[in-house]
Amino acid sequence: MAIDVLYFAWVREGVGTGQERVDPPAGTDTVAALIDWLATRSPGHAQALADRARLRAAVDQVFVGADASILGAREVAIFPPVTGG
Repeated sequence: MAIDVLYFAWVREGVGTGQERVDPPAGTDTVAALIDWLATRSPGHAQALADRARLRAAVDQVFVGADASILGAREVAIFPPVTGG
């Protein structure tokens, strides 16, 4: 199940790329599980994804919580909280 993962703002800077296509292992079926797995991919991933409370996500362009399913998703975006201005 390949998924396009998009990173924004300081998450992108920490990971070192704005987008990557990944094939998570079996059992990686929620946003939280995906983030846990992504954090193992490199030291940059680990650092950028360390503070889960500061991360937000969207699955196929719909804002979701960490417990949301990613089964069948084509795209998951991970980003810091959005502020207005």
